[in-house]
Amino acid sequence: MEHPENSSEYQGLQVNQGIVKPSSINPYLDRHRFKRKEHSVDDIVSGILKGDVTMLSQAITLVESMIPDHQTKAQEVIEKCLPYACNSVRIGISGVPGAGKSTSIDQFGLHVLDNYGGKLAVLAIDPSSERSKGSILGDKTRMEKLAVHPNAFIRPSPSAGSLGGVARKTRETIILCEAAGFDKIFVETVGVGQSETACHSMVDFFMLLQVAGTGDELQGIKRGIMEISDAILINKCDGDNVKRCEMAAQGFRNALHFFPLPESGWQRKVLTYSGFYGYGIKEVWEMVYEYFDFVKKNGYFEKRRHEQNKYWMYETIDNTLRNSFYNNPVVKDAMKGMEESVQNGEKTSFVAAHNLMDLYYNYLSEKYGG
Repeated sequence: MEHPENSSEYQGLQVNQGIVKPSSINPYLDRHRFKRKEHSVDDIVSGILKGDVTMLSQAITLVESMIPDHQTKAQEVIEKCLPYACNSVRIGISGVPGAGKSTSIDQFGLHVLDNYGGKLAVLAIDPSSERSKGSILGDKTRMEKLAVHPNAFIRPSPSAGSLGGVARKTRETIILCEAAGFDKIFVETVGVGQSETACHSMVDFFMLLQVAGTGDELQGIKRGIMEISDAILINKCDGDNVKRCEMAAQGFRNALHFFPLPESGWQRKVLTYSGFYGYGIKEVWEMVYEYFDFVKKNGYFEKRRHEQNKYWMYETIDNTLRNSFYNNPVVKDAMKGMEESVQNGEKTSFVAAHNLMDLYYNYLSEKYGG
């Protein structure tokens, strides 16, 4: 670059050209030193069965990956871990935003580990951005005591647009955690919605956290939420808020009388507690284990597990067909043209969808000779 200061008009002033800015990366850096070793399926499975949380984390990363090779490898790992799974109690925890789910899980987890022993895995689902598709994955920072407990494993995962705020691969992650020796699984959802069925379909006990004095009592008694809950817990029952919490709890108890008994025969309970101060935690978990004793005696526990397995078989079929359709090369090529036709009013959405389906079926017919 020419410097005008070096012209003859400016005698006695000399500006040097300077030096080329060096690269910010060390040229002597050996990148291979930092490359993560890729473990085989047998290595990962062996590590999981030994309770190695590093191998467990890598396996969960494979499960959550959208790369086809990773998905294939993850399915092999899950298949080999399956005989060692299904030996835990699975508890779903949901609630309105600000209900104190993460703080409550911190208290719940410590209480369960200290009083009932075993190992606990917390699968915390973090909402993904609709724009950037990213997630903060910061729930672990709000579980300060549980995060450093030697028998606890906390894994935040992005929701990635999944139904009900539950990550699409959480079901497979539960299997891996059970194979690693975790006999208690907490599944925390993003928040209450009308489609929390996804979480309910993979846990044995579903608790709904509420807070009093927020004007959310009407939201709480909607059938879609109440019918899938096995217990309703009113959080932040401390200080000046105790009376409001007791009134809210009574309101929920009255509302529950309008609902028939669930198939399990369990009478849903409403309790109050304080996740911050730890009040009422003991009573909550006495109630939870009372539920497990009840459903194991009447056979509903096993029946529900079988129904869940069937549900997830159909869910897997739906997801596989959906991925096969959208990844089909013929469909990909025609998709943009169909979108333009719909936007220009040349075709209706339904006609365009049927045309794309016809292209997909014709492709399969030609490829497999059907």
